This record gives sequence, C-alpha cells and structure tokens, in this order.
Amino acid sequence: MIADVLADATTRMDRAVEGAKDDFATVRTGRANPQLFQKLLVDYYGSPTPLAQLASLNNPEARMLVVTPYDKSALKAIEQAIRDAPNLGANPTNDGNIIRVSMPELTEERRKEFVKLVRSKAEDAKVHVRGIRRKAKDDLDELKSEIGEDDVARAEKELDALTRTHVDLIDEALKRKEAELLEV
Repeated sequence: MIADVLADATTRMDRAVEGAKDDFATVRTGRANPQLFQKLLVDYYGSPTPLAQLASLNNPEARMLVVTPYDKSALKAIEQAIRDAPNLGANPTNDGNIIRVSMPELTEERRKEFVKLVRSKAEDAKVHVRGIRRKAKDDLDELKSEIGEDDVARAEKELDALTRTHVDLIDEALKRKEAELLEV
C-alpha cells in the first residue's frame, strides 16, 4: 500500500517536471524554435485547435520559422493566432501558401522579463509538486492505523526525498533556461 502511494506520487511528480520543461520551451529565447508554437491554439472552424495539427513548422534560419498549413483555408486563422500570441513579438507574413514568422532580436529588458516569466512558471511547478506531496502524505496518514506509525514515518521520509529530488530537477531546468535566455 505504501509502495502504491509512493509510486503514484513519483509518476505525478515526473509529469509535473515534464510539464514545467514543456512550459519553459514555450518561452522564446534569442532564436526561433518550433516549440514556441507548441501550445498555440488556432480558431479553426470555430474550435480551438493546436497549430501542430494544422501545419508543419520548419526552422530555415536562426530567427525565422516557416509555417506550412495542411489546409490553405486555415492560413488567415493561423496568421492571426501567431500575431495575437502573447510573449512572442513575432511578425508573421503570408504569401498565400506559407507563413513566414520572423522573430525580432530580444532586448536586455525583454530577456529579463522572460526570466521572470520562467521563474514564475518554475514556482508554479514546484507548488504543484508540493501539492502532490501533500496529497500523498494525507494518503499515508490514512494508512497509519493499518500499517503502523514507523512504516508511515519511513515512507514520509522517502516522500520528502522524492519531493526534494523533483524540486531540484525543476531548479536545474530553470537554470538552463535562464542561461539560454540571458545568452546574447
């Protein structure tokens, strides 16, 4: 029973760390990256659809992305979604077949704003991991009467170590992203 609670907590914490890394990937650095558009939703025939399902993304140059829609009728909607995307500052141009998205150079001030944004996302992820820990601890406390306090105390120590490990993974990913953002 204790092993089940710890395994569930580990799985959920792993997903939280991966979610944080995915969120970090959506924050733009000095170069264009198709992952920036990973969570971008396009209003396609009235329903929000991820851009990756509507078009292919290529990166021919450091500061340019080429978006090739599978359906040419979605061209305007894709262009509008890219233009309206927050924290991107991108300027899409449409030639009737493809959309070229040129990414402007990041200023020092803008880089610092992005660092703050990434730190905020990291803190949200850490709060999520700690919430998972709290839920697992409550589950362990419910098992006290069946298993015994010593086993539960040992399991709580394992849970704390697990939480520390996952928070450290988020911190490492944050440091990598900050270095990437601040590199000129």
